Amino acid sequence: MHREGRAARMRMIGFVVVGALALAAVALAGDPDRTEIGARLAAPSAAHWLGQDALGRDVLARLLYGARVSFAVAVVAVTLSLVVGVALGATAALAGGWTDLVIARTIDVVLAFPGLLLAIALAAVRGPGVANVVAALALLGWTGYARLTRGEIARFRQTTFAEAARALGASPTRLALRHLLPFATPAVLVQATFGLSAAIVAEASLSFLGLGVPPPTPSWGSMLDEGREFLLVAPHLVIAPGVALAATVLVLQLAGDRLRDRLDVRRIGLSADTSDSRSSIVRR
Repeated sequence: MHREGRAARMRMIGFVVVGALALAAVALAGDPDRTEIGARLAAPSAAHWLGQDALGRDVLARLLYGARVSFAVAVVAVTLSLVVGVALGATAALAGGWTDLVIARTIDVVLAFPGLLLAIALAAVRGPGVANVVAALALLGWTGYARLTRGEIARFRQTTFAEAARALGASPTRLALRHLLPFATPAVLVQATFGLSAAIVAEASLSFLGLGVPPPTPSWGSMLDEGREFLLVAPHLVIAPGVALAATVLVLQLAGDRLRDRLDVRRIGLSADTSDSRSSIVRR
């Protein structure tokens, strides 16, 4: 119990820190491009809490503005991946036959390539830019949601309540939206939570390599790239975005674990057959 209570407190602290970072990124971010050439590589001070970079720009302002970019890219990319993946996974599970085979083999082909390398190739072909980063991450991220949705629906479509719905004349679309997808939703939400952290890391990696958000727009990855040249004389340039990136990813991972425990996907699946078959009989 003591260990569980300490883990809960750590999760709460992490959520508060990242929540404060997101709120500050929306409400308090100053001008990230305002330069003071006379204060190049200045250490943290009362006027500039996290110091200034090689062009005299405020590191805190750029960090908060970069948080906007990271969160926006992650949310949009995960949303697109989730919508496409769930739609294709449900189609494969319900249609079966050649449709299921083609979608399943497409998923296997995409998963056969290292995700980050494929994202680098796509971003290199399309060029740097926020829209291109989102497109590259969405083209890679849908496979996980498609495979998960396909497996969950294939598991539930053989249960009693699904057979009862089909016997009552439910169309495949109604069967998927009304009876099957609700039971796949908990697993998909957990996957999306982990996907947010993966998207943030991928965006930072692409920006670090010069294939993500183009300068002068700040990004945590580009800030790490710019600061590594001055690591020995101005370590605050790397520490600030590095800590922000690590803390955000850690909190999202903890949130995914907590969400998985709270939703208890296995328990929901075990109770689905009895409760929904009973309700189907009542409606009949």
